[in-house]
Amino acid sequence: MEPIDVARRLVSLGETEDAVKAYELVLRAQNIVSADEKMEAALFVLQFCGEYRYAYLAFLELCKESQYAKDAMAIITEAFYEPNKKLLRSHYENNCKYLSKYPYLFQKEFIPFEELPIRFYPFDDGHYVPYYVEEGRFGEVTDYSDPVITRNYFHDLENPILAKDVYSQYELEYLNDNVRLSEHVSRENHVYLHYSSWAEFCAYLQVLNFRKLLADRKLVFLMEDEISQYPIDFKERFGIDYSIYPLRPVGVREVNRLIWHMQLSYHNGGDFFNEIMDAHPNLLSSSSIFHDSMEETMDDLRSTLNDARSWAEVKEVFSNGEWENFDMIRDLYFMRDRTDKDILVATFFCCKRFTKRLDPNSRIVPAIFYQPHFGYIHTDIKGDNKGHAIVTSEQYEAIEKSTLIKYFKYIKSFAPMRRITTSYGGAVRFMDSMSGRNEDGKYRRVTNEVVERVLYRGYLVDSRIRIFRDCVVVRFEDGKLNPKATFTALAKFLDLPYTKSMTYCSFNGLPTQVMLKQEVHGFDTTSVYKTYDDFACDEERWFLEYFLQDAYRYYGYDFKYYDGQPASPEKIREKAQRFDTIYSFIRKSMKTFFEETVVEMREKAAEAGEEQEYANTVEEEAAQSLEKYMRQQEERTMSVTNLLLGGLKFVAKDGQPLEFMPRLDLDPELLEQPLYR
Repeated sequence: MEPIDVARRLVSLGETEDAVKAYELVLRAQNIVSADEKMEAALFVLQFCGEYRYAYLAFLELCKESQYAKDAMAIITEAFYEPNKKLLRSHYENNCKYLSKYPYLFQKEFIPFEELPIRFYPFDDGHYVPYYVEEGRFGEVTDYSDPVITRNYFHDLENPILAKDVYSQYELEYLNDNVRLSEHVSRENHVYLHYSSWAEFCAYLQVLNFRKLLADRKLVFLMEDEISQYPIDFKERFGIDYSIYPLRPVGVREVNRLIWHMQLSYHNGGDFFNEIMDAHPNLLSSSSIFHDSMEETMDDLRSTLNDARSWAEVKEVFSNGEWENFDMIRDLYFMRDRTDKDILVATFFCCKRFTKRLDPNSRIVPAIFYQPHFGYIHTDIKGDNKGHAIVTSEQYEAIEKSTLIKYFKYIKSFAPMRRITTSYGGAVRFMDSMSGRNEDGKYRRVTNEVVERVLYRGYLVDSRIRIFRDCVVVRFEDGKLNPKATFTALAKFLDLPYTKSMTYCSFNGLPTQVMLKQEVHGFDTTSVYKTYDDFACDEERWFLEYFLQDAYRYYGYDFKYYDGQPASPEKIREKAQRFDTIYSFIRKSMKTFFEETVVEMREKAAEAGEEQEYANTVEEEAAQSLEKYMRQQEERTMSVTNLLLGGLKFVAKDGQPLEFMPRLDLDPELLEQPLYR
């Protein structure tokens, strides 16, 4: 029985509440129902207080069709526009009032509300549907405060910023907040907003809010042909000479833009991207920072500042030479309502190695370039009876809950990606080289990395989470083989100028060849073609390509081990039983651990006076523990394999499907070599 038939049957039985749910199912699949059924379902859901958005979207679809278009238009106008018309008018008239007094808007003849060319139908608390009156059509449901920067506003900082037809509240605030005051940079530095249609600009005053944006008088509005006035000589026209003002250093609270360098997994070339972004004149950047270390630093600074009884006491604490910028720590100490974002920004201003490459005369406020790094990412899967899988990770959740996300208003994120089998081999090699006890006595081991990789789908994201709202994947191989195309595109996405500093790799402003001992420097492509055959076997690589084939296809990688054809469960399980290489490294790294553990346990027993005779030697007992551990690893591999064979659908915590993190698009005309496959 079809959902529409179920709904009608429930109506006939008087089961209104269940009938609403059934009709909602009809609307969620409205592309496969007739116009009659769509109208029937939408009316019932709206009448009996179901999820009105389903009904609203159905009515919008009907408005685009020949059948029921007038009826649907009348319904949504009565239900959604008329009740909000007074508020829209008030909003419009208030904006007109503020702008009529603003000195840098030269057109003052505002259009009467009833004659505006666009009507905005409220959809929910944050979205509107524009209706173009002359064309008689609806546009798309739009959030004008969506936290996404869609353009490269700051590509050219030689001249004042010029932006055309900006109808995003978020982007207007972004421009206002990130372009420095003319008085602070000792030159004319307004934001010029050019609108190609005065009538359209007036219409958008129903949904935008200019009151707070006008306070600093940073914005200059140029309507239609007024673009010829750009840029204005403020000294000649308004008698304002900004050159008489002293250049002012950037303050902690001027910085409100974060570029988050994400870690998809290990050995994806993160350091390479740090070296490209190093010394950018509009970034406060550092090399990779362990998340736990930064948390400890933040906790220590927070406690010191909160517990200090006087500035003299703070000054004494920070006089050890680590903080070269005492003005910054003083401002931080006396700051009201200090946040973790303020503390983080201050740490980037603390010494000259972070700031010496900044352009002090820049028109824009520098952004924080931040890469919180994890030495180990462990993942688990939680599923349900519908085949949904939620990947959980302490490290992932630490990022999601970070207070920095809360307090930075503007966030762009990007994640380097490397061919998964190559990245995997590099990770195993690194874990093997670092296995054993570290300086803190903690034991580092080789983990079952092939299993961790197929579980951790970092490229699938919930775009409703702030850190993933405006993000992109950048392929490591593109950066190496087509650097100009890649980093021009990355600068465009991050809304930065593409500068000379992005044409070479550096550390603290100096070439990496001088500063760092590495196998590969700069744009050497050796690391692109490494296969790490000693650290990954073909079965492991086949397994990765098979279960991550969605990532391979979406991000443009060809298969090298999996042939792209359907595989039987028996073949897949057979592959999973032959992970000889990863198991050999796990065994190697854990052998010493178990031997040391047995010795420690026996020593503790002796110290406690527990004299015992042991049937096995240390080596024999350790070997037994190791074999048990290896069986557990093999069991986990097969358990995960069986789970994945069930066709898991990776979803967010509330069951909503996850989305691919978008791939950075490169300009074909800038390619120096064919795209890596």
